[in-house]
Amino acid sequence: MKRFVLGLLAATAMTASAFAQEEIKPGLLFDLGGKFDKSFNEASFEGAEKFKTETGTEYVEFEISNDAQREQALRRFAEDGRNPIVMAGFNWSAALEKISGEYPDTSFAIIDMVVDKPNVRSVVFKEQEGSYLVGVMAALASKTGTVGFVGGMQVPLIGKFECGYVSGVMETKSDAKVIRNYTGDTPAAWNDPTRGGEITKSQIDQGADVIYHAAGGTGVGVLQAAADAGKLGIGVDSNQNGLHPGHVLTSMLKRVDVAVYEAFMDAKNGEFEYGVKDLGLAEGGVDYAMDEHNASLVTEEMKAAVDKAKADIISGAIKVHDFMTDNSCPY
Repeated sequence: MKRFVLGLLAATAMTASAFAQEEIKPGLLFDLGGKFDKSFNEASFEGAEKFKTETGTEYVEFEISNDAQREQALRRFAEDGRNPIVMAGFNWSAALEKISGEYPDTSFAIIDMVVDKPNVRSVVFKEQEGSYLVGVMAALASKTGTVGFVGGMQVPLIGKFECGYVSGVMETKSDAKVIRNYTGDTPAAWNDPTRGGEITKSQIDQGADVIYHAAGGTGVGVLQAAADAGKLGIGVDSNQNGLHPGHVLTSMLKRVDVAVYEAFMDAKNGEFEYGVKDLGLAEGGVDYAMDEHNASLVTEEMKAAVDKAKADIISGAIKVHDFMTDNSCPY
């Protein structure tokens, strides 16, 4: 009888385990620009790949080619039983607002936007904090006293990058000049390297010798143009130091990879929580990148200044303006 009971318990455990595996059918939806944009989307992809490597659990992905595909792609994933479904980018919010209520048993996660629904995890970042750090470094690295910023679409989210960067520059060198431009007012602004290069050349012509981009795939053109001119670029989201070694001063790391990885892993472990996760320097959600590709560009003085700013932001001694909550940047 005892052997029968143990055997029954073992069979039950196996069934539960198999059921859990069947329930975890992760899906990842990329934003415009494609999964190999060397930036935001690629970081999402890397987080999903890490999850697959560690767990052996497969996931499905989809790269949209235009905004009209968002609702259709999201609904198809939900109808196919994908769970959880992670969306990279704030532009998914309208489709998610509509569809999440139609599939109350599906867990969704959106990166870079808050969608207040009971089955949605919203992951946002304190981009202003990481951007402040690279602004400090830009001010100290600049020989001309003029630096640049190239954004994608002019939306409040990118305003967080811009304002944080400008604050870091100006609070390090009060007589510095920051040239600011955006690449467009449609989603195509995220995937136009040619336009990014043109803007960068224009900023260089005006004296900028360090240019920070927050423009997705467009930023590839920004970094290329800066390197071609013998100037310094600053990468974003992923570590882009290696794209042009010796010409990328640093990169503002935004751990989108961690957001995707944790969403998948939490679901697998039955620990998926909803609501808002806001990740800054203290939470390891943003940072600046140092490696062999930029080590020769960053002096001990520069690194010490950036690390002090980082500690002061975490302690609260420096409060970086959040453009998302107040659209009036002090600089």
